[in-house]
Formats: sequence, C-alpha cells, structure tokens
Amino acid sequence: MTKKGDMLTATLTVNSTLCGFVHKIHGSKKGNKIIVDIETPCEKIKKFSHMEIPTMEILDIKNNYVIDRAQEANCSSNCLVPCAVLNLCRLESGFLAKSLAKKAGSISIEFNEV
Repeated sequence: MTKKGDMLTATLTVNSTLCGFVHKIHGSKKGNKIIVDIETPCEKIKKFSHMEIPTMEILDIKNNYVIDRAQEANCSSNCLVPCAVLNLCRLESGFLAKSLAKKAGSISIEFNEV
C-alpha cells in the first residue's frame, strides 16, 4: 500500500512474460467506485489505463466493467492485466482479504510440459 494524496493506494505488478510487458496497477476505493490507473508500455492497455469502476460491476464475468473495457481495447484473451485489475478491485472493495493476498504474494501460470 502506498499513499497517494490522502488515499491509501494498492499497487500490483503484472509481468506479462509472453508479450514482454511489465505493468503497474494502482487503485483505491472512493465511494462506490474503485479508481484504477495503469502504468503500461502496451498500446492496448493504454486505452483503458484510467478507470472508475463501479464496485458492483466486478463480481461476474458477464456484465463486468473491466472485462468490457478490455474487450473494447481488443486485448488478447490471455492478457493478465484485466485479471489483475479485478483482483485489485476485489482487494479494495473487501471481497478479497488483503492478508490473504499478502500471504500468497503472487499468482502464476507455469507451462510445465509444452
């Protein structure tokens, strides 16, 4: 957690090793929205690098604000950024325990036998 102005901001790093990009995702809860800003070199992600996400639109895959923005930006279906944004939103809205996220440290996908 970092402090941005008078708000505490959660920060996640996404290492997209398949496409070679590293993204920093910052977010904090403000009222009934999660304010998200993404630092990214990816042109597709830049199209939705600032979002004010309604808390109730992060719960499902259908009718999901983040997934809709990623789709509009023509993100690849295996892009890790939308998933990371949703995890940040769940952290900030209390649907995912910060203690659990801190204990886990990271999420990964391993290509064991390809």
